[in-house]
This record gives sequence, structure tokens and C-alpha cells, in this order.
Amino acid sequence: MRLSCLQENLNQGLSVVGGAVASRTTLPVTQNVLIGTDQGRLKLSATNLEIAITTWIGAQIEEEGSITVPARLLTDFTTSLPPERIDLSTTEQPPQMSVQCARFNAQINGVAAEDFPPIPTVESGVAVKIAPQVLHNSIEHVAFAAATEDSRPVLTGVKVEVEGDDVTFAAADGFRLAVHRGKLTEPASEAVSFIVPARALVEVGRLIGGQQQPVEFTVTPSKSQALFRLENVEMVTQLIQGTFPNYSQLIPQSHDTKGVVSLEEFSRATRTASVFARDGSGIVRLLMSGGENGAVGKMSIVSRAEEVGENMGEIDAKVEGAESRIAFNSTYLTDVLSVLGEGEVALETTTSSSPGVLRPVGDDSYVHVVMPMFVTW
Repeated sequence: MRLSCLQENLNQGLSVVGGAVASRTTLPVTQNVLIGTDQGRLKLSATNLEIAITTWIGAQIEEEGSITVPARLLTDFTTSLPPERIDLSTTEQPPQMSVQCARFNAQINGVAAEDFPPIPTVESGVAVKIAPQVLHNSIEHVAFAAATEDSRPVLTGVKVEVEGDDVTFAAADGFRLAVHRGKLTEPASEAVSFIVPARALVEVGRLIGGQQQPVEFTVTPSKSQALFRLENVEMVTQLIQGTFPNYSQLIPQSHDTKGVVSLEEFSRATRTASVFARDGSGIVRLLMSGGENGAVGKMSIVSRAEEVGENMGEIDAKVEGAESRIAFNSTYLTDVLSVLGEGEVALETTTSSSPGVLRPVGDDSYVHVVMPMFVTW
């Protein structure tokens, strides 16, 4: 293989596939990146056997070929080079790649491309298209609520449901639930639902960047794999098998108290309270009460730690219903408030032992349910 490309393009390509490079593995070759020529362009691929990312960059190809080399070494070296032309060439015996840029030259030992795990392809299945901003918003609003431990693998994923031109993303870890609804650019050929690993969706969100064209994703008929196709990038992920909880049953259909507050003020008060909550089991107490004679009510955000002290903040709240007391894990509260953007947020509660529901005011596409903490008042 012999070719030339720009340092900027190679560096960007390596950062794209970097998310699929294995960090800890029993198969050392998955810590490499597969470099090859493909129809007049340079093709980069990486896989950790759960996800595989492929990208194409412009290059001047003089001789076809392929090789796999250590991803981190090549990425770090390329990043340090000046923004000029890079010349790549390989030898078969021993497998080695020469990287030359300006007055820098490196020889990197590699492995034959045939020893690299095959990059999966998705040729058929249900294919849908979604605007990149809609997909990015959905991922941002739900992926953080998925479980990070594998004790219940199905909860480490995000349930995706497609019907007509509606698409719903839902994630839950047993303590919170996030549901985001959006629209496809065109109706799907048939209804389909599947569970995508949250880590894979986060990677898709990273890859979207400034993309303008719709993202196309295809699910195999067996629902074992999904392909996300972006501009010059393809990502294939294994899907999670199992039964996702019926999340619609977990969303309370009624409430006794509803408080509407400024998102900015609520976020600041919660962050402030979480400073003390760190030493108090991470608990933040919320007290909502309406004002007398039509006056504006208030929400008090309280945290305390026996050895450190306590903190209380107050913000204005438009409160409907009875006085309310509820306690949450401060991390769960700050996580959801950080993705809601700006404006106002509504908190709906029933009892101190029932789930609390957060919804952005004026936007019915998102709902977030948080289980309460049991505390003594």
C-alpha cells in the first residue's frame, strides 16, 4: 500500500474510529486500527467486538493494500505531526507501515489485515431515517439514565420503538426512567422495536457532530445488529436481547402537587445543595408550598450532612395542589436538569414515597421519572 493524505484528515479519521478501539481485551489485535484502500479513498476501521466503526477519508492512492497497526500509537503520533501531507507505505514481510510527514518519519510494526476481526455488515432489514438533531437530542436526554452495571444487561441499553414516523427512546436503571419522543424524516415501512447498548448510542451522538444529512439506521430482521450510517461514517453495533420493562406503566398518570420553577434557578440550587449532599448520602430534600392569597409559592432545596453542616436554598415556584415533601439522589437530579436546556421545568409529586416526575414546560416530547429517597423529616 502506498498513498498520501492530509494530516488533518487522517487525524480526524482516527478520532472517529477511536471510540470502537478495545481498551481491555483478550484479543490484542482489537486494539489496532485497520487501514486500507477502498475505491480511491482511505478506509479506517476499528472494532471492540461490540461495536465497529468505519470511516472514509480522501487520499491519493498510488498502490492498493491494507494493514492493521496499534491505534493509540498511530493516533498520538499523527496528532503530534505538523498540518502537512502524510505519506503512508507498507511492507508485507514483516507487516510494517512507514509514516512520513515533513521531516518526521516513523516505522510502525503491524499485523496482517487478514488477522483483524471481520467488520460486520448489515445488508437488509428495516431502515429508517432521522434528522441528526432529533437523534442527538434523544440520545442526550435518555442515554445517561441507562444502567452502567451488567447485573441486568437489558437495563444497560436504550429501548428504541419505531411506528409510522414516530420514534421513542427509553432508558431506565431501576432508580430513574427517561423517555424521549421524536419524529422520523419519513414513515418507517413497518413497526420495529429493539434495545441498543447505551454506550453505542453515546458513540453515535459523538459522531453526529455537525452533520446535516439525515442519519439512516437499519435493524437486521433477527434484531441482532443495527447499522447507523452517517456522512462518510458507518457504525455497526450488537443489539441487546431480552425484555425491556414496560416503561409506560412506570410513569405516574396523576399527581397531588405540581410545581413549576425556573430551570436555571432549580439547577443552581440543586448544584449548591449537592455540595453538602456529598457527605450526606447524596440526599437532596425538596419542599414545595403554595403562596397565600394567590401569591407565588416557593420550593426549598435542602441538604445536610451530620459532620459538615447543612444548606437551604429557596426559589419561586408556581405550585398547584397540596404542600409536598420529597427527597432525591442529588446526582439523579443534576443529571436530568443538565440536559433540559432552558426555560421552566415542572415537578409533579404524589407522596414522599412515590416517584417524582420532571417535564420541561411547553415540551411534551420528554418525561423523566425519579424514584425518591426515604428520609426522616
